[in-house]
Amino acid sequence: MRRLLWPVVQLALALGVASLLLQWALRLLGRRRTVFQVTYWRGVQLLIWPLASLCVALPLFRPLLVGPRSWWEIGLLGLLGAVILGFAAPSLLLHAQYYRRNRRTTLLFDARQNTLEVYEGPVPVPFARHDIERVEYCRCRARRAFWSNYEYLRLHLRDGRTLELTSLLTDLGPLAEFLRNTHLQPVRRWFCWL
Repeated sequence: MRRLLWPVVQLALALGVASLLLQWALRLLGRRRTVFQVTYWRGVQLLIWPLASLCVALPLFRPLLVGPRSWWEIGLLGLLGAVILGFAAPSLLLHAQYYRRNRRTTLLFDARQNTLEVYEGPVPVPFARHDIERVEYCRCRARRAFWSNYEYLRLHLRDGRTLELTSLLTDLGPLAEFLRNTHLQPVRRWFCWL
């Protein structure tokens, strides 16, 4: 089993490191993006530490495959599994929820051109900046947790509609700065659950 898992773990880590280096090089040499969608690379960037913790913990569960021999081994492995899942599970749950909400969303944002448009699939969501009643900017209270990069902006429009933009699309800090004069309400939570 170890002969099978170790090459897969090495390949996953190599692909993750290569993707981060490629992103860094593209940011350094490329022009600024103005169109944002949920992409594989953004998902890798947000999930790198939770997935790395799961990969590190996989070899530790080998005794379960062989068969634990005593109750204390089962208890120790259960405790270890709870700690590992306690680190990784919130990130994975938030990622799944954000993906479900924004998988068809396209954000067109350029602060220099004063442009903010949201599309659901190919259909634009019509609103202007003066239509925004208030903006809720939810950020994680624990800044060093694996799930601390998961945040969202909720735009409450005057006609009762609500638009939710998550960190799977882009870093929301510049967008929140752009919307600072539209009754921006910062919210701090332990988990930025939608």
